[in-house]
Amino acid sequence: MTSAAANPSIAFDKAGHGEPALLMLPGWCGPRTMFDGLRARTARHRTTLAIDWRGHGETPSGAGDFGTAELVADAVDVIERAGITRVVPLAAAHAGWVAIELRRRLGPERVPAIVLLDWMVLGTPPGFGDALAGLRDPDRWQQVRDSLVALWTEGVDNPDVLGYVDVMAGYDAAMWARAGREIAAEFAAHHTPLAALEPLGCPTLHLYAQPADEDFLAAQRDYAVTHPWFRVQRLRARSHFPSLEAPDAVAAAIDAFLREVDGSGSR
Repeated sequence: MTSAAANPSIAFDKAGHGEPALLMLPGWCGPRTMFDGLRARTARHRTTLAIDWRGHGETPSGAGDFGTAELVADAVDVIERAGITRVVPLAAAHAGWVAIELRRRLGPERVPAIVLLDWMVLGTPPGFGDALAGLRDPDRWQQVRDSLVALWTEGVDNPDVLGYVDVMAGYDAAMWARAGREIAAEFAAHHTPLAALEPLGCPTLHLYAQPADEDFLAAQRDYAVTHPWFRVQRLRARSHFPSLEAPDAVAAAIDAFLREVDGSGSR
């Protein structure tokens, strides 16, 4: 990954006290509001930061294009501006690539663990590569975006989830194309998130609710048997946004994980 300049205008919230801090990283085309309810819970036990990426939420896009390298630079800058020594990235979906790079760049002393939220940790499903290409196609991006919205809202009646997905749908063609380009590049470079994590051996927890496919859960549990740094927990929720739908369960799982890894849970 190439080096990139940080954006000093990155908007972020900071609450709570204690380290390791949680750094909440939303996915592409989503603002930090996805963590509002969760942040109030995790801040009871530790410093909690939540950021808006460039061009998202309250952060301006700035000049020129940007990609994963710039997001990593922005995350490092926020960590430094907040005066944080030890931090655990909590990454939604494809922000997981940023979390992995933070561990690689800052090392285990500063990034002792990672929490992944609802991600394709075993690799992309059939048709996903075509969808990413479609997001970069001026004639297809809206169709692909609408298909994603339909997937994320099918069978979901939680108003917070529905409202958040509606906000995501409002991002423009340029941002969706950027998301498609960057996500495709990371999967092409690393194949799967777990493959990227293996050389790091970083204690990692994957929290997710969907898909409810038993094979998906079993495959992750099998992987955990031979890779003890990896843990997985499926949550009781109907959407791909458990931080919005089940913040109590997500907060409890994170606290238990960090107490196990670091001995620094609830005080």
